[in-house]
Amino acid sequence: MKKVTRPELDEYFLKVAAVVAERSTCRRHHIGAVAVRDKHILSTGYNGAAAGLKDCLELGCLRDERSIPSGERHEICRGIHAEQNVIIQAALYGVNLEKSTIYCTHTPCILCAKMLVNARIARYVSFGRYSDDEFIGLFEEAAIEVDIKKRPSSRISYLD
Repeated sequence: MKKVTRPELDEYFLKVAAVVAERSTCRRHHIGAVAVRDKHILSTGYNGAAAGLKDCLELGCLRDERSIPSGERHEICRGIHAEQNVIIQAALYGVNLEKSTIYCTHTPCILCAKMLVNARIARYVSFGRYSDDEFIGLFEEAAIEVDIKKRPSSRISYLD
């Protein structure tokens, strides 16, 4: 009989975040986020242009055109960050994110970190690092637990 193994929950939800990231319309980074509470997915989000508007895949990247480094001048971008979209999607459907865990493919920028503090999340889990670590002090002050895990395998295992 074939041995069946199951990923532990953090690995599982980080894999889900990685799949969500595939929907990104950003030319620089594909980032996905998943809000979870009690093993239940509350909402998902990825980085990309506002709904229904032309995106960077179609129009090109404003930040590349202006040589703006990652982590700077967030306002010069068509995209909405994955963490912002996970909050927006929850709000659109009346889902409270309080005490949830956010699983994201990258650590947050300071703008997203502030929003997550106000959403009253309890925990943030990631395997990738954003270009700055300004969120760390803010999350410590807000008592948000941060776990940086190793990148999960991209292999999906299932029985045939």
